[in-house]
Amino acid sequence: MKWLTPLVILGITILIFGLIFHLQGQSVIGPESSFMYSNPDWITYGIQITILGIIIVAVGIGMSIIKRN
Repeated sequence: MKWLTPLVILGITILIFGLIFHLQGQSVIGPESSFMYSNPDWITYGIQITILGIIIVAVGIGMSIIKRN
């Protein structure tokens, strides 16, 4: 049960990084000198990383609910 909270924190961290990568790919945030800035590949990578983060958070929350019952 102790590892469930770190799992959710890890998922949230991955989700945030995915959002940052996505926004950099769209030229919304980040320095213009970055290789991710205005790069369509990083829009896709950011979405995929964000989805992975959401899945990890869902698994962490789901397992904590199952363990309580």
